[in-house]
Amino acid sequence: PGDDRMRTSPSEALRRLPGPAGERSAVLMRHGTMKLEFYAPRGHDPQQPHARDELYIVHSGTGEFVHGTQRTRFAAGDAFLVPAGQEHRFEHFSDDFATGAVFWGPPAGEPA
Repeated sequence: PGDDRMRTSPSEALRRLPGPAGERSAVLMRHGTMKLEFYAPRGHDPQQPHARDELYIVHSGTGEFVHGTQRTRFAAGDAFLVPAGQEHRFEHFSDDFATGAVFWGPPAGEPA
């Protein structure tokens, strides 16, 4: 549900989280190779590198984003591009942290 619409909102996403099995992400929209998810981990961020390019747009909260060898402080409104296969995670984030995550393109990512 929710993955074939052409409009969505953060409030809709937050209503769907956590999911019935405790999921901390929800797919909100798909179109072609693009997939929009809303991600709101609690306590720690267990994610592993993804097969496709990804764009995070922070909806709420603060913390640190670790990507490759860099560590960057973040706040609502910040955006991060993560090439396919790159190690990344959110750390030391506030309890209200939530972000949109847009995935697109082929496995292994697009050429730079």
